[in-house]
Amino acid sequence: ALPGALRGGLYTIIMAAANEVAATTGAEEPGMDMRELPGGEGSSPATGSSPDGEGHREQLQATVSNGSDAEGVQELVELKVIWNKNKYEVTCGLDSTGAELKQRIHSLTGLPPAMQKVMYKGLLPEEKTLREIKVTNGAKIMVVGSTINDVLAVNTPKEAAQQEVKAEENKKEPLCRQKQHRKVLDKGKPDDVMPSVKGVQERLPTVPLSGMYNKSGGKVRLTFKLEQDQLWIGTKERTEKLPMGSIKNVVSEPIEGHEDYHMMAFQLGPTEASYYWVYWVPTQYVDAIKDTVLGKWQYF
Repeated sequence: ALPGALRGGLYTIIMAAANEVAATTGAEEPGMDMRELPGGEGSSPATGSSPDGEGHREQLQATVSNGSDAEGVQELVELKVIWNKNKYEVTCGLDSTGAELKQRIHSLTGLPPAMQKVMYKGLLPEEKTLREIKVTNGAKIMVVGSTINDVLAVNTPKEAAQQEVKAEENKKEPLCRQKQHRKVLDKGKPDDVMPSVKGVQERLPTVPLSGMYNKSGGKVRLTFKLEQDQLWIGTKERTEKLPMGSIKNVVSEPIEGHEDYHMMAFQLGPTEASYYWVYWVPTQYVDAIKDTVLGKWQYF
């Protein structure tokens, strides 16, 4: 055993050496409590994980739970909408109605819902959901319809042509006084022409309009085949079957001295030379003939 003084001196030398090593290596001083280090045994969740990882598991569970809720909002289906040779990729909720799908189509195409015919295994019902009519992922949805601009583009040329013809007519003498028409009108009213009603507008009769003259003075009859969208012009020799859409314009004028009858022309080509003239048309049918031939009806 060493004397007490010697032991005390030796202890002092050892502690000094230990402190010098600690200062050089950055080690802890003897006696430092390791629980004070970050992540040590007593650390809180703010500075480190607890020994059993309980805080980490709670955060992971919350993340999984939030993800499940987001995915369960609505089941989606991808559709291929085809309209006017254009194809659109559309994603909709299966619980969306046919009316809501029409609104989506409107935003893509500019086609108003009221002018859409949407088909999927038949006409798509507006009040039912896509789920109820069993729309599947990747299904093709066919759309038929014309925009307002398309409809106007079809009607405008005919209306403009009609206005131009009327302007030209106002510059000329009445048609019934022109020589080319006088030779037919001077024959007088045909005996078998249909009776007229002045000051009245009527719908087209179910029978052909008959007893009238054409430009050569021969008898002519007009038959309106609405189901075929055709006008049949019949003479003794033959019957011409004309699609309504091929007739560019229709002009008419009352016959002087017989204002309850009109002379009427159907424009079959680009110039006046293509006019097919019909004389002694009963006045009550004139407006109905023009509206039928020029197509002034609702598209849908």
